[in-house]
Amino acid sequence: MTSLYRSPKTFGAALALSLGLTLGGCGGIANNASLESIHQPVVERVNYTLDVSASPSGLSYPEQSRVAGWFEAMDLKYGDRISIDDPLQSEATRVAIAQLAGRYGLIVSEDAPTTGSVAAGNARIIVTRSKASVPGCPDWSAKNDFNPNNATSSNYGCATNSNLAAMVANPEHLLKGETTNSDTLVMSSNKAIGAYRSQAPTGTGGLKQNSTKGE
Repeated sequence: MTSLYRSPKTFGAALALSLGLTLGGCGGIANNASLESIHQPVVERVNYTLDVSASPSGLSYPEQSRVAGWFEAMDLKYGDRISIDDPLQSEATRVAIAQLAGRYGLIVSEDAPTTGSVAAGNARIIVTRSKASVPGCPDWSAKNDFNPNNATSSNYGCATNSNLAAMVANPEHLLKGETTNSDTLVMSSNKAIGAYRSQAPTGTGGLKQNSTKGE
């Protein structure tokens, strides 16, 4: 006959093991009961600076050549932000740098981030580059099917937001919309639309008739 009696010590160990397995199975439960992903894109900014010799009359040709070489080495692209910290606030310096930046389709921003003091006789060029990413993705921390909170998956939103962060041309647009001269953009688009609408339809002249006589 098999005995069902267990000593208190054996019963306590079995109870502890059972509780441990139960709590272990509850680990990694998703708690997000909304349809808003907890994994959102994060935009990081990095400032690159170059100090150039400047005067009230602007930049010398050697300094302009140095700036052009730096811009080329930086591989400037859409989304980069260029600003100037010039203690003299020389318009000639600003124009010279703006012309070099214009080769890459970029304009010089009116305000500059704080990057420390600028030595006398110098101007500081700042290139701000942004990068978007979604930290913590992919996230498969909630691996079991026990979902008492009716929550979304721990990985919910990772694919969509990661793709968005990777594809956006200007990561700053994830924080705020475009703030360039919108009036110019509207005028340009209206001009193209007006030209399209004013064009006569291709079928208004009817079919062209060709004579077959003399053939």
